[in-house]
Amino acid sequence: MTEFAGELSPPFEIVEPTSWRAPIIFNSPHSGSVYPADFLDASRIDLAALRRSEDSFMDELIVHLSERGFPTVRVNFPRSYVDVNREPYELDPRMFTGRLPSFANTRSMRVAGGLGTIPRVVGDGQEIYRERLDVDEALNRIEVLYKPYHRGLRRLINKAHQAFGTVIVVDCHSMPSVGVSRDEPRRPDVVIGDRYGTSCAPLLPDLVEETMSALGYSIGRNKPYAGGFITEHYGNPASGLHTVQIELNRAVYMDERRRERGPRFAQVAADFATLADALAEVPLGDLGPFQAAAE
Repeated sequence: MTEFAGELSPPFEIVEPTSWRAPIIFNSPHSGSVYPADFLDASRIDLAALRRSEDSFMDELIVHLSERGFPTVRVNFPRSYVDVNREPYELDPRMFTGRLPSFANTRSMRVAGGLGTIPRVVGDGQEIYRERLDVDEALNRIEVLYKPYHRGLRRLINKAHQAFGTVIVVDCHSMPSVGVSRDEPRRPDVVIGDRYGTSCAPLLPDLVEETMSALGYSIGRNKPYAGGFITEHYGNPASGLHTVQIELNRAVYMDERRRERGPRFAQVAADFATLADALAEVPLGDLGPFQAAAE
């Protein structure tokens, strides 16, 4: 891990069960909370402000699932440092000194919003850095953090796919209880994202909605979150590769202002186990190959 070996060791963790119960992988890419000292030194905002981008404790809500036969993946570095739910080179040239590689995607909507692979802002729009970063610093983060994570996730997906003929990735996130815009309606407890029917067989988001609704959660679909790079990139229903994103309202399981676990934390973790059990009951033959819905 070169210079990141100390503070960010390991940069991510994959926990496989002794025996796989089903080809279902629970992934938490945005719950990392280990902030390198040089990153904090370069930031114009304090740690509390940086942490507003975290899906705090999301990894803890799913980590116990490995004991129930489901592999789990958690990222330890923060998304404000490197965001693995982006293309590898979604980079804003205004952030850097030096020339970006010609293949960098500098014009995506996420880059325009300041939320590229190396983010310019945190979730509420505050600028992160005092000064421009050296482009080699950004490229090094991608090489030693972003790429190894995706190699590890891809190996895990391939292992499941080869063993079972199909695989489900449940990409687990959390969202602020209220949006930035006052015009946005009250957010539901859970938003299910399937890229508008293209990232998985429709029975999967239907089952997630049915299960979580029965547990008392209010449900939304694809708005305001339809799924990011991971959902889109790893979802290929025609090949038996299914990804579904779950966005959990932070007010359900934590105190957002104090950034502490809330009184329902243990129950929410138990509800994720119930969801995992429900998904494990889906007949594998119903999952692929499956033609995704037309956009």
